[in-house]
Amino acid sequence: MADPLGALASLRATRWFTDAAVGDDVLRPVLEAGRWTGSARNRQPWRFHTVRSPDTRAELSRCGAYAAHLRAAPVVLLLALDLSWSDAAFDCGRVAQNIMLAAHALGLGSCPVTFFPEDNVERVTALAGFSAPWQVRTGIALGHPAPTPAGRSAIPTGRLPLDELWTSD
Repeated sequence: MADPLGALASLRATRWFTDAAVGDDVLRPVLEAGRWTGSARNRQPWRFHTVRSPDTRAELSRCGAYAAHLRAAPVVLLLALDLSWSDAAFDCGRVAQNIMLAAHALGLGSCPVTFFPEDNVERVTALAGFSAPWQVRTGIALGHPAPTPAGRSAIPTGRLPLDELWTSD
């Protein structure tokens, strides 16, 4: 029997993408996985906005210290949240992880980004057409993975052993 948790352990951030388009036939099931994510009191405090325009992706790539890879992604998914609920930020993490796992299961790469400081949050929120109480603090780059250029990988430290992360009484 194959490792039933292998897909979880094999998910990696993808910052390099091919030029291949991501069609709605692939994007829709990814967004459905997000839609079905659990949330506190089933509030579903999120809305999704996709960006394919090269000019808008370029602008998004300038909205945070770690957003540069958004320029190269064929699709950027912006997660708008109603932050008037105290648990919305936690729910955002849940929906982002489900979206990235669904994309991975369908052969897409993904990488999340947080927009900051606050003026970038306001800029991205407006770019996506949202207004209060909605805010866009998180985006997800989506596309077909391309090989990482030599010398351009993320911090190559691997994962800490479980024994360093887990305690028990």
